Amino acid sequence: MARYGKIAGSLLVIVIAVASMLFASRDEAKEPAVAGAFYPADRSELARAVDAYLANAVIRPESGRLIALIAPHAGYRYSGQVAAHAYRQLAERPVETVILIGASHSAAFAGAAVYAEGGMRTPLGVVKISERIARSLLNEKAGVTFYRDAFAKEHSLEVQLPFLQRTLTGVTIVPILMGAPTQASLSHLADRLTEVMRKNERIIIVASTDLSHYHDSATAVGKDKKVIDAAARMDLEGLQGLLASSEGEACGGYPVLLTMMVSRNLGATNGALFKYANSGDITGDKARVVGYAALGLYKSPLLEQQKKELLSLARKTVTEHVRNKRAPEPDMKDPRLLANGATFVTINRRHQLRGCIGNIQPVMPLYRSVIRNAVAASSQDPRFPPMTPGELADMEVEVTVLSPLEPLDDVKDIRIGTHGLYLEKGGRSSVFLPQVPVEQRWDVPTYLEQLCRKAGLPKDAWKDKDARLSVFTADIIKEAVGREGP
Repeated sequence: MARYGKIAGSLLVIVIAVASMLFASRDEAKEPAVAGAFYPADRSELARAVDAYLANAVIRPESGRLIALIAPHAGYRYSGQVAAHAYRQLAERPVETVILIGASHSAAFAGAAVYAEGGMRTPLGVVKISERIARSLLNEKAGVTFYRDAFAKEHSLEVQLPFLQRTLTGVTIVPILMGAPTQASLSHLADRLTEVMRKNERIIIVASTDLSHYHDSATAVGKDKKVIDAAARMDLEGLQGLLASSEGEACGGYPVLLTMMVSRNLGATNGALFKYANSGDITGDKARVVGYAALGLYKSPLLEQQKKELLSLARKTVTEHVRNKRAPEPDMKDPRLLANGATFVTINRRHQLRGCIGNIQPVMPLYRSVIRNAVAASSQDPRFPPMTPGELADMEVEVTVLSPLEPLDDVKDIRIGTHGLYLEKGGRSSVFLPQVPVEQRWDVPTYLEQLCRKAGLPKDAWKDKDARLSVFTADIIKEAVGREGP
C-alpha cells in the first residue's frame, strides 16, 4: 500500500511540474529584440522619449469612428516623432485591443504568422496578448499559423509597443506578421478581422510601415505622396497598382493593404494624414532617404454641407450634360468627397422614375461617382430614352451614397427601409436601393423575389448554394419637395 502511495505521490509531482511548465509557457513574455538599438533600453529614458514625442504631436479633430492607424517603424531618432502623431489620436479613445500588423524583415515564410499566447515585453513592461482573438485567427489551411520564430528578431511591431504603453492603459494586442502572403491568407485574415471588429468597436488596427527607401528627397516625396493619397482616398485598387509598378513604395505594403481591406469592410470612408517626414529631415542628408507617414482611417458620416454639395453637383451635371453634352469639372478640395465612394443617381419626373444608374463598389472619388452616374442616369439608362432639355424643368434628383457591401448570412436580418440588397448568381446580378421596398410596399419575401426577377432568375434563386446575397446601408439625399427647375 505504501508503495502505491509513493507512486501516486510521484505522479502528482510530475503532473504539477508539467502543468507548471504549460502555464509558464503561456504566461511567458517575448523578450525585446531591438531595445537599445531602435529605442532606449533604459525604462526611464524610454518613457521620457516617448512622452516628449507625444507632447509634440497634436490631436486632429476628425468625426466618426477611427478604425485604423498607419505608423512608421524605423529607429525612434528617425521616425519616432512621426509615429507619435498617429498614437496621439488615441487620447481619450476607449481602445481595449490593438491588432498590430507588420511585414516580416528577418524571417522568410509563406502566409502570415500570429503570436497567440503570453505577451511581449519592452523596458516599460509586458503587453499581454489577446489570446482569444489571436487564436481565432489561426488557420493552417489558409497559411495563418502561430510561428513564434518569425517574431524573434522582428522590429516592425516591437517599436509600436512603447507608444501603446504610454498612450493606453491595460491594452491587449494581437501581433500579426505578413511573410509572402497568399490570397488564402489575405482573404482569411480580412474576413476574420472584419468579423471580430464588427462586434467590438473598441478594437483598432495599427499597420506598421515605412514608405520609400533610399531615393533622393524629391523623388521620395513624389512617390510617398502617391501612396499617402491612395490611402487617404481609401483607394485599395489604386494602392495595389502603385506598389506593383513601383510608382509608390511601402515596406509594409501588404499590412497596409490588409488594413485597408478590413477598414473598407467596416465602412471606412476616408483617411487623414497627420504627419509626413523623411530621414533627411533629421540627418540633413537628402541624397538617400526613407519616408515616414502617420495616417488614420475613419468611418466618417457625411455632413449636411457635403450632402448639399453632392446633390447640387448631380443636378448641375444632369443639366449641363442634357443641354451641352458636357459635365462639370469641379476643383474639389474636400477630403471626404475626394475619397472613393459608391453612389446611385436617381432622376424622377412628376414622381415617376426617369433614370437611375450607379456603382456598388467604391472605385472612384465620391464626387466623380456622382458626376459619372448623373450623366448615365440622364442618358444611358436602357429603360428610357435620353433626356431632353424640355424635361429639366420638372425633374427631381436624388443621390444615394452606399456603404460597403456586407455578406448576408440570414435573410431574417434584412430590415426594410434600412438595407439595400445585392444578388450575384451564375454571372447575373441585381441590386435594389434601401428606399425601393419602402416605395413599393414590399415585405422581405417579396423584396427577395423581386431581386431575383430583376436579375432574370427564378423567384427563389436566392436560396441556391451558389447565390451570394449582400446588404448595404445608404445616405439618401433628396431635393426639397416643390423645388423649382434649374
